[in-house]
Amino acid sequence: MESTGNLTRRSFIGTSAGGAAAIAAVLSGCGTAQTGQNQTQAAESAASTGTTIQTAYGPVKGTQEGSVRIWYGVPYAKAPVGDLRWQAPEEPESWSEERECTEPADPAIQYSNQEVTGTEDCLNLDIYATEGAEKQPVLVYIHGGNNQTGTAQEIPGTDLVTNDGCVYVSLSYRLGLFGFMRLPALGEDTGNFAMLDIACALDWVRANIEAFGGDPDNVTVSGFSAGGRDVMAMLASPVFAGKFDKAIAYSGGMTTAEIGPSQKKEAAALAPLAVEDGKAASEEEAYQWLLTDDAEVKTWLSGISAERLAPLMGNASIRMSVFPHLFEDDIVLPKGGFANADYHAVPLLMLTGTTEFSMFSAFDSFWESDPVKRFPEDEQAAAKAFAIKYGSDMYRIFNAECSAEAMSGSYGKDIYVCQVEFGGETSEVKIGSFGSFHGIFVPMLSSTNNYTALIPDTFDKEGYQAMGKAFNAYLRNFLMTGNPNGDGLAEWSAWDSSKKESMAFDATETEAVIGMKDAHTSYDEILAAMDADTSVPDELKELVATNDMAGRWFSAANDAHYGAPDFWATPYGD
Repeated sequence: MESTGNLTRRSFIGTSAGGAAAIAAVLSGCGTAQTGQNQTQAAESAASTGTTIQTAYGPVKGTQEGSVRIWYGVPYAKAPVGDLRWQAPEEPESWSEERECTEPADPAIQYSNQEVTGTEDCLNLDIYATEGAEKQPVLVYIHGGNNQTGTAQEIPGTDLVTNDGCVYVSLSYRLGLFGFMRLPALGEDTGNFAMLDIACALDWVRANIEAFGGDPDNVTVSGFSAGGRDVMAMLASPVFAGKFDKAIAYSGGMTTAEIGPSQKKEAAALAPLAVEDGKAASEEEAYQWLLTDDAEVKTWLSGISAERLAPLMGNASIRMSVFPHLFEDDIVLPKGGFANADYHAVPLLMLTGTTEFSMFSAFDSFWESDPVKRFPEDEQAAAKAFAIKYGSDMYRIFNAECSAEAMSGSYGKDIYVCQVEFGGETSEVKIGSFGSFHGIFVPMLSSTNNYTALIPDTFDKEGYQAMGKAFNAYLRNFLMTGNPNGDGLAEWSAWDSSKKESMAFDATETEAVIGMKDAHTSYDEILAAMDADTSVPDELKELVATNDMAGRWFSAANDAHYGAPDFWATPYGD
């Protein structure tokens, strides 16, 4: 890619359609600057069984585990540091010496487990491929973590490439305020820098993946949680047109943030640092200063250490108002969000668990607050069950069904919807209060995961393994053709608004239980059931509905119904 110079600045980006086309033009060079010599070397590397591969920028040496070859931390863009902080990604510098890519790279800088970890030099990706792979479907994965935390190693690819006949790529991208920042003084009309990172990485994949055994003309983008929401955003983004061929959203859903309220939340979070650095006499004064386009604001922001920026806004815990991102900038994402999207449609698969809210509710500090503790223990327990039951119902339909309903009339490609019921209320196998939790599908994709130790003696059951084998068979078909059906599997029908059926994945202790099912419900039906539920006193029910269940991705109807507070409000009364 040619040096962008001032191309990412406001004078270049301009407005809506022109800005989107301009950014797309800038990013289209990411990973495509291969010379004829490099292309020849890449072809020779692809035919070899070694772990040294020539990319567009230089040779990378991977490692081998059994029949699987792995390249960790392959750069797809320059480190976004110094003048490149809060700028569109630029292509990496070339290298001639073999680059060691044999150990996992540090994750993007983030505040996790009460400490700052990672590095700003994070624009890299991991690649997994079986030895001898050639022209296999490519599965690109965007990790979760609310776009604030997480790592490219969230789902290792060893099992996926072995079981599903694909080449697997997992991305690292800018997180937190490094990836999403929209204050006026930055002079940028987007702020969705993490999304530009992902777009750049997808360009790199198109240009380089054949050398690793992948088919550049068969790329499926996937993501979990925040990564799933990012995937949904890609479908609505003109910047991503033509960058992938199929999409999978695991526990994703449709979320965007308006510019004005987002800027106010960012300014409120940064105000204490401005006071510490003598930029204002009070936090309110700092807040007002940060909302201006004063050039000194940008100078100050650019000089703040990454270690001070990373902890700001903390764990948003599926609340956009705590950490606004996926801005409706009319460049990367349309103003008005998904309601105004002109989708560039590809075959789409969406998955949800049936008890998606369980872990978010269980670890909410709300349950330790004085207003809750004044109720008897049995009523507190009933309230927790109430929150998980109805919060999960809302989160479940938000993740998949609501998106399918919103898209089906104009999307133009098949949408496949499924829910995992294993471990939940209707399953023969129960997983305590967690149920079919947020991430229940992960052990089906990788035997190395974060859940097996948390919930032991569960995912090695014959039934779960059989369910996982079937799911991987559907996934393999989808990666190859965009249709999950075949190989004697139970028929998985595309979403039909007149039937509203999903594929249900469940298992007994010993067998998989898989088939189409009408699992449809609506927010109105869920709210009516909440109102009629007498297991919790009305006062406690309202407390739960306006606190633990409120302000979440899925809770707009709940918040309006029960009169929840405005989670977007700042302390400064505007």
